[in-house]
Amino acid sequence: MTESGVYVYAIIPEGQALPAGAVGVGSPPAALRQVGDGQVTAVVSDAPLQLRARRRDLLAHQELLLSLSDRGPVLPMRFGVVASDEASVCAQLAGSQAEHLATLRHLDQGVEINVKALPAQDALAAVVAEEKDVRRLREAVRRRPDYEANVRLGEAVAAALSRRAAEAGKKLLHKLTPMARAVAAGPEVQGCALNVSFLVDRSESDAFRATARRFADAHRERAELRVAGPLPCYSFVSSRGLRPTVAGV
Repeated sequence: MTESGVYVYAIIPEGQALPAGAVGVGSPPAALRQVGDGQVTAVVSDAPLQLRARRRDLLAHQELLLSLSDRGPVLPMRFGVVASDEASVCAQLAGSQAEHLATLRHLDQGVEINVKALPAQDALAAVVAEEKDVRRLREAVRRRPDYEANVRLGEAVAAALSRRAAEAGKKLLHKLTPMARAVAAGPEVQGCALNVSFLVDRSESDAFRATARRFADAHRERAELRVAGPLPCYSFVSSRGLRPTVAGV
């Protein structure tokens, strides 16, 4: 172990093997190992001396988690979770073993899919056609153009675009929720009307994404959808008891 601590990638059931040839973050990539002597173990490596959220390391972290999830249930840590030493990792595992086992059972054969809804781009024609207030302000600007009238029109268009995206987001949430085991609201993102992650059966992930795409096609004048996944199930676990370093993102 280095003086910088132990980098923690995930918690997995005891006896679940690591993918052949898998390595961790850092340059050169760190060798992986498992710690813990109960029914769950942690996948760890020595933490790099100067851990930063470099693209190379972010990809290495996520690719390892995806490889692990192909072999069995995984309780993933977000990038940048470091423990002071192996003893502290073992103590956390022992103290929360029942909780970790329950979470692993819940996540088994599951993946995370994140969906964001943003105001539709290039939807001005639809907004003018369908929003009476916007149409009225636009006609007023055409009759008597001035700065204040243009400001009011711009504010009305922006408000209508945001409201329409939020309405579409609510409909999408209602449609997708029955297809998921669990739903987790994501952090607020500027300009984003909806940011939600879904825990979906791995076998149903293609159908879930196809449903989201069909909804996006049918509502393209109200919202732009961004669908990411399958992903490790970050939004449905907790890293309680482990400390994130300054590299956490």
